[in-house]
Amino acid sequence: MRQLSLRSTCSRLLGAAAPAASPVHTRQAASRFSGSLLTGNAKRTNGLVLPLTRSVRFYTADKEPAVQSGEKHEFKAETKKLLHIVAHSLYSQREVFVRELISNASDALEKLRQLQATSADVSSEKPLGIDISIDADSKTITFQDTGIGMNAEELKENLGTIARSGSKAYIEKMQSSDETKDAANTIVGQFGVGFYSAFMVGDKITVYTRSAKPDSEGYCWDSDGLGSYTLSKADNVPVGTKITISVKDDAKEFLDKDKLSEIIKKYSNFVGFPISVNGEKVNTVEALWTKSKNSITEEEHKNFYRFISHSWDDPMYNLVYQADGPLSIRSILYAPSKNPEEMGFERTKPGVNLYSRKVLIMPNAEKLLPEWLRFIKGVVDSEDLPLNLSRELLQNGPIIMRLKSIMASRIIKWLQDEANKDPVKYGKFFKEFGVYVKEGVCQDTDNQKSIAKLLRFEVSNKESKELVSLDEYVEAMPEKQEHIYFFCTPNRKVGIDSPYYEPFKKHNINVMFLHHPLDEFVMGRLSEFNGKRLISVDSKEAGEALKKLSDEAGEEAVDSSKTVLTKEETDELTAWMRDNMGMQVKDVKVSDRYMTYPAIVVDFESPAVRRMMKMMAGNTDEPMPLSPCTVEINPRDPVISGLFALKGKDEELARKVAMQLLDNALIAAGLLDNPQSMLKRLNEILAATVN
Repeated sequence: MRQLSLRSTCSRLLGAAAPAASPVHTRQAASRFSGSLLTGNAKRTNGLVLPLTRSVRFYTADKEPAVQSGEKHEFKAETKKLLHIVAHSLYSQREVFVRELISNASDALEKLRQLQATSADVSSEKPLGIDISIDADSKTITFQDTGIGMNAEELKENLGTIARSGSKAYIEKMQSSDETKDAANTIVGQFGVGFYSAFMVGDKITVYTRSAKPDSEGYCWDSDGLGSYTLSKADNVPVGTKITISVKDDAKEFLDKDKLSEIIKKYSNFVGFPISVNGEKVNTVEALWTKSKNSITEEEHKNFYRFISHSWDDPMYNLVYQADGPLSIRSILYAPSKNPEEMGFERTKPGVNLYSRKVLIMPNAEKLLPEWLRFIKGVVDSEDLPLNLSRELLQNGPIIMRLKSIMASRIIKWLQDEANKDPVKYGKFFKEFGVYVKEGVCQDTDNQKSIAKLLRFEVSNKESKELVSLDEYVEAMPEKQEHIYFFCTPNRKVGIDSPYYEPFKKHNINVMFLHHPLDEFVMGRLSEFNGKRLISVDSKEAGEALKKLSDEAGEEAVDSSKTVLTKEETDELTAWMRDNMGMQVKDVKVSDRYMTYPAIVVDFESPAVRRMMKMMAGNTDEPMPLSPCTVEINPRDPVISGLFALKGKDEELARKVAMQLLDNALIAAGLLDNPQSMLKRLNEILAATVN
C-alpha cells in the first residue's frame, strides 16, 4: 500500500481557480466535455491507508472507466478544520461554487491551449469547452472540461493540500519567461480553495481526471469532505476532468437548470470557453471590453448595455477604455438615457460590475467608483485586483485607491469630451444626470475642479433653455468683471423680477440662474473657479462689488429724479425702523445698490440651509426662526419717504407698514416660510389706506 497525504490531495482540486481563455475558443462548439478542473502543488505527509475496490459508472460517449483498487486516506486534523472553514464559512453565498468550479475548468482549458501552442506532444481528444449536466433524479451535478488534466506525479504532489494553488504556481512559472508572461494573465486561480466550495452544496464529490501529457493514466478521487478520501487508478478516462457532486437535501434548488444557468450568466458568462448546461450553451454574450473600440458595432453596444444593466433603454454614451499601466484595466462603460431616480425609484446601486480575467468578482461594486458616478453602467476588468481568499471582497489598499482614481478621472474626461463634441446632446444628458454631477462637486474633493467643468447652468444673457459651462461663462466675462455671479431662484421669471438681479441687469452683468435645491451647496463647496470667486447676487459681497462698479462709472445708486430724504431724515428713519422691527433685524441702512424697490434684506442665512435644517427637524409645521439680517432701504422710493412722514402722524400704522416692508423683502429673499402670517396686517394697512 502507498501512503499519500491529504495535503498532497486537496491542493490540485483547489489550484485551478480559473480565468477566461482566448476569445478564439469561444467559437468552438462542443456538446459534451470532460477534462481537468484540478491543478496545483503540495507536500507529502503520512496518513492511514486502507485498500478499497469499487466500480463506478462514467456517463459519457467514451467507454465506461474501470476503477481499480483504491487507497483510502485519512485527512490530517488541521486540514479537516480548514476544509470545514472552506465548505461552511469562507463564502457568503453558496451559489459561488458554480463560479469556482467553472473558473477552475477555464484554467485547465487555458493551460492546455497554451501547452498546445508550445508543444505538439499533448493529447487533445475533444474541442475545448465546459459541459455541466444536472440529474435531478439522482441528485447530482456534473462539471466536465476537456482541459489539461493531471498525471500520477501531479496527483501525488497536489491532491490533498487546501489553499495551495497550482494555478498560482503555473502563473509564476509562465511569468518568468518573456515568451509566455502575457499568456499567464489569462489564468484566474490564485488561492487553491475554489474546488472545496463544492462541499457547500454536496455531501460527496467524485472526480475523474487524466493528463493531456502522453501515456498518462486516468485516476478517480472521491470524498465526503469529512474525514477521508479515496484515490484509485481508472481505465478509459478521457483527457480532462469530470467532477460529480452529490447534492445535499438542503441544496436541491441548484438542481434546477434555469437557476444554474442564471448563476452561470451572473458570474461566468464571459469565460472564454463555451459553457453548456444539459447540452444548451449558456454564455452567449461576448466580453466586449476585451475587443478593440473600433471593432464594436452600435448594435453590439446596445445589446451589451441592456444585458449588463438589465435595462431596455439605449445608452446615451459609451466608453471602451483599456490600459496596461500603471494597472491592467479593460473596461466598457455606458451612460444611460434615463435617470431611474428621477422616475421615483429609490437610490440606485452602483452600476459597474467588477471582474478579474472575465470572472465576476463583485456585482454593483461600491468601492470601484465615487458614489456620485453610480449612474454609470458597465464592466471594469483588472487582473491586478487584491482579492481576499474567497474572491468575493476587495482588500483595501493602494491598488484599489489607484484603480478608483484612474477610472473616475477617465470617466470625467470622457463626459467632458462628449460635451465638447455635441453640446446640445450633452445638455440633454445634464438634464437627466446633472444632479449626480452636482453631488460629485459636493462630495468628491479629489476631482472637484474637473467635475465643475461638467456643470451647466442657465444665464441671464441667453435663452432659458440654452445652458453654458463655467468655462464658457468665464470666457465671456468683460475684462473688468472680477467675479462669477449666480442667483439661486425657484425659476427664471422670479430671478428676472427680483430686486437682487435688477442692478446686475443695469450694469449688463451676466448672472447664472440656479434652480435646483443642491445648487446653493454646490456653489458653497466650489467657492471659486479658475481663480474667479463665485458670489451670490443677494450677498453682502455682491453689494460691495456693485458699489465699486457704480463708483467707477460715476453713477448714483438710485434714481436722482425722485425726491430723496436728507441725511438727517434718513438717519432718523433707519434708527426708528431698527427699534421697531424687532429681533429679526440687526441693522437698517441706506443701500449702495441701484434699486427701484423700497427695501431688501442682505447678510441673511442661506434659504437652502434653512430648508435642510427644517427637513432634519422632521418638517414640522412650526416655522424656522430667522437669524437677524440687515435691511437696506431706498431713500428715494415713495414708500420710504411716505413712511418717514407717516411715523410722525400715525406711528402704529407706520409700524405695520415697516413690518410689511420687512416681510416683502423676506419673500423676495426666499426666507418667509409662511406668507399667510402677514395677511391680517396687510388687510389692516389696506383698510387704513382706503379710509
